[in-house]
Amino acid sequence: MMNLLTQRDAAGALFILALVIASGLWLGKFKIKGISLGTTWILFMGILLGHLGLRINPVMLSFIKDFGLILFVFAIGLQVGPGFFHSFRKDGLPMNMLALAMIMLAVLTTYIIHLVSGENLGIMTGIMSGAVTNTPGLGAAQQILSDATSASEEVSAAASGIASAYAVAYPLGVLGAIVVLLLSKALFRVDLCKEREKASDSDDDEGNAFRLACKVENPALFGKTVHNIVGEDNDNHLVITRMMRDNRVFFPDLDLPLKEGDKLLIVTDIQHKDKVRIIFGKDYPVDMNEWRPSGTELVSSRLSVTKSSITGKSLRKLDTRRKYGVTVARILRAGVDLQADADLILRVGDSLKVVGTEEGIARLAKLVGNEPESLHKPNLIPIFFGIALGIALGSLPIRFSSMPQPLKLGLAGGPLVVAILLGHFGPQLRITTYTALSANLMIREIGISLFMAAVGLGAGKTFVASLVGGGYIWVLYGAIITLVPMTLVALAARYLLKMDFFKICGLLSGATTDPALLSFSEQMFGRGRIAVNYATVYPLTMFLRVVAAQVLIMIML
Repeated sequence: MMNLLTQRDAAGALFILALVIASGLWLGKFKIKGISLGTTWILFMGILLGHLGLRINPVMLSFIKDFGLILFVFAIGLQVGPGFFHSFRKDGLPMNMLALAMIMLAVLTTYIIHLVSGENLGIMTGIMSGAVTNTPGLGAAQQILSDATSASEEVSAAASGIASAYAVAYPLGVLGAIVVLLLSKALFRVDLCKEREKASDSDDDEGNAFRLACKVENPALFGKTVHNIVGEDNDNHLVITRMMRDNRVFFPDLDLPLKEGDKLLIVTDIQHKDKVRIIFGKDYPVDMNEWRPSGTELVSSRLSVTKSSITGKSLRKLDTRRKYGVTVARILRAGVDLQADADLILRVGDSLKVVGTEEGIARLAKLVGNEPESLHKPNLIPIFFGIALGIALGSLPIRFSSMPQPLKLGLAGGPLVVAILLGHFGPQLRITTYTALSANLMIREIGISLFMAAVGLGAGKTFVASLVGGGYIWVLYGAIITLVPMTLVALAARYLLKMDFFKICGLLSGATTDPALLSFSEQMFGRGRIAVNYATVYPLTMFLRVVAAQVLIMIML
């Protein structure tokens, strides 16, 4: 066993890595007042063992670090890709603008501290990445430094100290963000019950399914067919899933004329619920027992889209009502109920809530696959193809006249961009990018664990010397970079944009890409709504944090 700790071959490297990761993850299970540093303990264990003299062949260490980073950012990109562009709609736009402001404030604060203190800008980039708990930013900065052709003393100092600076600033980055939330709650005098009411009143998530029952009372509808009302392009954004006439519940034919007093069970989206009420008349509470058909073949079921050939097809193209006599009422995607709009593009992993005859549903099930067990099988082709394309993209130089060297997206930015684009546009291009949430999480956790262990082991031999040699001041710099941008953005969100406290929690958690802050917020203030707002700003923030770290390094070069 002692030989494994000292030999520099693959077996020794894997043994040391496994030791660092296992011990770090074990320590991450311990919490102090509900707060844990999680996988960051891997970094600290790597630093400790690196300081004690454990070494891995530098070539192996570099490969492990880069490969781990690629796996981590690619898994993130696939996860957030489907909602990336949607996050700019409605409330997402001002929230993303505030996240952008927070990133710019962090960069500005970092650069001002560099000018005032004279601290190496590369070291300040490491401090900034730790202060905002953004590991891919650290990876991007390190990769730019490793590619730099310059061998100046400043570049060498940054290359050797950037990981140490990150490790010093990270713990206070987590704790400082939590302090900002707690102080914001006190300053804004938040009453959580009132905040929930305020959030519910303003909750109009576009596309989210909403079910209501209406009675046909509008004379303009008498004699009109279902097809006339829904329209060829479903301009009214509604699906009539069942009709009740003379106390009989049935599936409405598209050519059936409506009569006064007909009752309709309708699925629309939250945004258009008031429009539906205007068209049909006042709605009344939905009692599903009332809508259970008696003496008919009408049934409801859930079907899983598991055939890759369905990816990229719209509900309009499937034309399930005419071909199968089945209505798609709602679509469950990534835990969110979506209204079945005709132009909605289907993708593998979607769960369809359908209403129709048993025969029609069985035929539709055969078309879409409906083999949910197959979703647990990994689809590796787009992952590795995307990684290869991302590495190629990250290697392309982007030239700016004001910079001495071209900017590259690198091994962090390139795969992240490609994964986001694949996640969003893959279904339209008939590319199946579905990855089970558990599989995505596994890839991500393995990637970040390998990266953290490699960074820690590489930084361990200089960490203590850097800290004793003046690095303790990095803690102060990190605290400033954490607290100033977060505080200013929280104030602007509350007093200028009148955001509720749950949006602010999600905004700050996503804008710092800090899962620990998200977990703390949900434990303290309630689950669900905060995570939605976190996801709204997370994709753009993750991308811009990587670019911001690269820009600072390029300025130094």
